[in-house]
Amino acid sequence: MKVLVIGSGAREHALAVALRADPSVTALAVAPGNPGVRDRAELLAVDPLDGPAVAELAAGWGAELVVVGPEAPLVAGVADAVRQRGIACFGPSREAAALEGSKAFAKEVMVEAGVPTAQARVCDSVQQVAEALDEFGAPHVVKDDGLAAGKGVVVTDDREAALAHARDCLAKSRGRVVVEEFLDGPEVSLFCITDGTTVVPLAPAQDFKRLADDDQGPNTGGMGAYSPLPWAPGDLTAQVVDRVAQPTVDAMRRRGTPFSGLLYVGLALTSRGLRVVEFNARFGDPETQVVLARLKTPLAAVLHAAATGTLGDAPTLEWRDEAAVTVVLASPGYPASPSTGGVIEGLDVPVDDGTLVLHAGTALDAEGHVICAGGRVLSVVGTGADLVAARQAAYARLSRIRLDGGQFRTDIARAAAEQQGARAEARA
Repeated sequence: MKVLVIGSGAREHALAVALRADPSVTALAVAPGNPGVRDRAELLAVDPLDGPAVAELAAGWGAELVVVGPEAPLVAGVADAVRQRGIACFGPSREAAALEGSKAFAKEVMVEAGVPTAQARVCDSVQQVAEALDEFGAPHVVKDDGLAAGKGVVVTDDREAALAHARDCLAKSRGRVVVEEFLDGPEVSLFCITDGTTVVPLAPAQDFKRLADDDQGPNTGGMGAYSPLPWAPGDLTAQVVDRVAQPTVDAMRRRGTPFSGLLYVGLALTSRGLRVVEFNARFGDPETQVVLARLKTPLAAVLHAAATGTLGDAPTLEWRDEAAVTVVLASPGYPASPSTGGVIEGLDVPVDDGTLVLHAGTALDAEGHVICAGGRVLSVVGTGADLVAARQAAYARLSRIRLDGGQFRTDIARAAAEQQGARAEARA
């Protein structure tokens, strides 16, 4: 099978690693890709937001499956253009991708499907926002209705800061905001592959959205993740499929806009039970990096089955017992004002420890050096027998990489690893 992946980040690099390991994949290309993925796949030039151009590229290259990685191309209708050329595509239609493209629409579908979620108000004026903030009280949760690259949400006790964020969102063309009640408890990400009827869950993961240790600093696109979650309820995945994913997929099909692709369910495990924080319409970054590191089942056939409506016939997914931890290296000044251009050193040091260094915001300079070219620069993935070992592997590999002013958190999976270690000692 010839597979074309659309995108250029660490998520697409992780997809390329998993697809390259699948013996059924005879050729693999990533468009536009990044310098790090060159050893896994052919790099092709395309504007990922240009549906006709992506479809033309896929047809010309002879792709038998196109996997669309980022959310923006999906919301722009790239998957529709590919399917119109008769090529199987993993990713929802423009209409179905509105589950991520509009938080107000997602809330509407959740209500229709009976999905447990936070109370919310959709606001199109500052006055409505102010009333909603007073109704729900602090902490205040204000979300940009549209796509914001993971940085459109503000959670704060400061009412004026919440109002300021709302004003910025409302100032956009056709801007709307969603004000929600605050959900307590740890957050979990669960990816579900679907063909519009059947739902197949992947392994749960947890990501770290704040910039700095101990969940301090501004929200980012994600500074790290880990899987599995030793503290999570044993029936969590079954609960999410039964109460969230399957009802949502069924509701979308009834609406005449079936959702086929990856339904990302962002959850909070609150004192009142699980609640959906958000839906996304694609693999999440950086959770994909750890989830795919643990997947034993070849990936291409599963994605192809979802793209062709035959997921019910696909084999049951198998998972490695190993844990996986990814730590993101971000550029100086990220997320407010990323500074780019710095040379990244230590990438060419031979290492045979099972770690992966996945590229995101990187480019090549005139001399062929890999340089920083974005906010989140690299994802360093470590695996091990447990979270303690996986953390050690990831941070040891990261310690060999140098980027002046680069930022990373030192506490990714730390609490879960300590908890896992304490339980192991108690059993011993």
